[in-house]
Amino acid sequence: MYYEHFWLNQAPFKITPNTDFFFSGGNRGPILEALIYAVTHGEGIIKVSGEVGSGKTMLCNMLMQRLPPNVETVYLANPSVSPEEILHAIAFELHLTIDRQATRLEVMQAVQATLLKRHADGKRVVIFVEESQGMPLTTLEEMRLLSNLETKNDKLLQIVLFGQPELDDNLRQPNIRQLRERITHSFGLTPLTVDEVREYLMFRLRAAGYHGPDLFADNVVKCIARASGGLTRRINLIADKTLLAAFSENTHTIKTRHVVAALKDSEFSDVAPPTEYASRGAWITLAVVAGIAIGAAGYGWLDQRTTTQPPPASTPVSAPTRAADNTTAAAATPAAGAPLPDARTDLLEVRVAATTAWLARQRDDVWTIQLLSSASETDLRNYLNRLGKSIEINDIFVYRSHADTKVANAKPLALLSVLYGAYDSKNAAERTMATLPGHMKSNRPLLRTVQSVRADLK
Repeated sequence: MYYEHFWLNQAPFKITPNTDFFFSGGNRGPILEALIYAVTHGEGIIKVSGEVGSGKTMLCNMLMQRLPPNVETVYLANPSVSPEEILHAIAFELHLTIDRQATRLEVMQAVQATLLKRHADGKRVVIFVEESQGMPLTTLEEMRLLSNLETKNDKLLQIVLFGQPELDDNLRQPNIRQLRERITHSFGLTPLTVDEVREYLMFRLRAAGYHGPDLFADNVVKCIARASGGLTRRINLIADKTLLAAFSENTHTIKTRHVVAALKDSEFSDVAPPTEYASRGAWITLAVVAGIAIGAAGYGWLDQRTTTQPPPASTPVSAPTRAADNTTAAAATPAAGAPLPDARTDLLEVRVAATTAWLARQRDDVWTIQLLSSASETDLRNYLNRLGKSIEINDIFVYRSHADTKVANAKPLALLSVLYGAYDSKNAAERTMATLPGHMKSNRPLLRTVQSVRADLK
């Protein structure tokens, strides 16, 4: 519903484990790499534990996707089976034809023969057990016996247990200590910190096609982090409903009242947000939101990315190479005789006025770097202020233009585009773009000619 409103290609915060939205922050990336190494090197039994909604299923899916072709996977989504049934379930996943009346010994021999053949063919077999905290202890013990199947040098079967913290409690039972001692690697998915929640929110938005400035201000991020406990599933649910609440007000500026509205509609909001954010207008039900006309979604961001973090002052950018007509930074400042801007001057309007003078002096074949386009003047002002902390603001140019929206009969969308520098050649512009700091380069800037900028203005 709100996708076009925020210029998205798809839902950014669905709770289904789509690997295109795998977030490597919060130590998820290093854990994934360690799991790949452990599985491909035959490292016994592996355990991954984490709270409900911490991302275990997503990690499991990513692991299956990233493993090399010679690794065959067996996925057990429902481990609440007896020891006799677990052998039949594994045989079924290995595509073995075994009679349901076969004895345990017959099934074990068939599985072992298959594993030996796969090993001879240069293949590895790994079993992924989801929700393993629900597996009976006797079945866990049967899994241990399966892990004993091996050749002189290699294990025939790898086992990866994914479970909630209760799995650790089960493994502490005295009668399961033999399995516990065979666990060679144990990983824990911890909740995301506030900074990681901020990165996660913007990562998901960008993966869904968003290209504008930060949607979630610091106070909003803190509110979401506090209410979610840093658990990714909760973050997704809150963020989705928060965007829906903002859409219902036809605004792109996310406020804490929108988070409050999202929490009111959630079943897990055991941590209440600050009371000062609970304004009466925020108590919106999603049933009302669902009735808002889609025509309100005509506002959004153009296809350029912007920073997700304030530019670090410790990462300066070298001054751009000047164009052949000897345009200098002075050409980007207000005309002679105009008062210099002080702290109270609107930086956005200063740069727009300076850009008009700058364009008048440039040749059509001069190149520049477009950093982003935005429909929000407020966000643009914040972005310029952040840029000014790490680069020379007189090298930044801003111009207004219009773009057609995706909504029928809607007025053209007013846009503000940000440019950086002036260069004699495309190669010079490319060299500078390659050296931009991460907070600018990660937003996929693109090269433009002054001629194309003038075409936008027309």
